[in-house]
Amino acid sequence: MTKWFQRLVCAFLTAAFLMGAALADVVITITDPDGEEVSMQIFESEPEVDETAEETGEAETADVDNAARDAFIDDIISLAKEKYDEAGGRARRAQYSGDIYVCKNFTVYLFKQNADKYRMAEFPDVELVIPDNLPKDQCKEYVYGMEWKDVSAEAGNPFYAAAEFRYDADKSKEENWEDAREFLKQVQRGDYFQMAANYYYGVGAHSMIFTEDYDPATDTVTWCDSNMKGEKRNGERYGYVQFDANKEIDWFVDAFCRKKHGATIYRLRDDIIYND
Repeated sequence: MTKWFQRLVCAFLTAAFLMGAALADVVITITDPDGEEVSMQIFESEPEVDETAEETGEAETADVDNAARDAFIDDIISLAKEKYDEAGGRARRAQYSGDIYVCKNFTVYLFKQNADKYRMAEFPDVELVIPDNLPKDQCKEYVYGMEWKDVSAEAGNPFYAAAEFRYDADKSKEENWEDAREFLKQVQRGDYFQMAANYYYGVGAHSMIFTEDYDPATDTVTWCDSNMKGEKRNGERYGYVQFDANKEIDWFVDAFCRKKHGATIYRLRDDIIYND
C-alpha cells in the first residue's frame, strides 16, 4: 500500500469520525505524490433548531419583512378607533354572547374583521383564528380569565405568549409586585392582553389591546378595549369603548398582582404575510 493511498484512507477515516461527533463543517487537506496540496469538503453539519424561533415565527422570516404584520396591527387598531368614534362616548350593550362590546368579544371582533387578509408564512393555506379563553373547569391552580386555550399555529393561531405573570405564593408581595412590573414593561404595540383582576371598574377576566409600546419615560401603557367601564340599564350591562386609554403600569399591577391571579401578553408571530 503506497503512502499516498494510506494518507487518503486516513483522511476519510478522520472525516467519518468527525461526522459521527456532529462537529462543524470538515475540510480534509492531503498532499499528492507530486507534492501538491488538495483540499476537499467532506460534509456540511446540520443546523441547530431554534425552538423559540419556530414558536414566534422567526424561523420563517428570513425572506419576509414585517410589512404585513405591521399592516395587520394597524388594521386592528384603526378599526378600534372607528368603533370608538362610532360610539361617540355612549355605552353599548355588552350583555349577551353575541354583543361585540363584551370585552373579549370586542378584541375578537377586531381580529376577525381583518384576519382574512393575512396568513402565516409557515402555514400559508391556513385561515387565522384567535383562541377563546381557557374554560373555567380547566383553570386549576389559578382563577379564570388570565390565559387562552392552547391552539397551535398549525391550527391557525398566529399568536404566541410573549410574556406571562402568575402570582407566586412562595414569594413576598413585594417580589411579586416587581415581577409584575417587569412583565408589563415588555408591552408592545399590537399586543393582546388577557388578565384576571380586581380593578377599580370591576372584578374578573378582561381583554384588551395595547396601542403603543410601554413608555419608560412615563411608566405607562396605552390601550383600547370595551366594557372595562360600564353600567346597568334595565338589568342589562352596557359598556364603554375606550381608545388610547393610558395609565401607569402600577394601576394594572395592583389589579392582577393577587394570589391565584395573573395576566398574559399575546403577540403576533413575526411571519405574518398577506393572503394573496
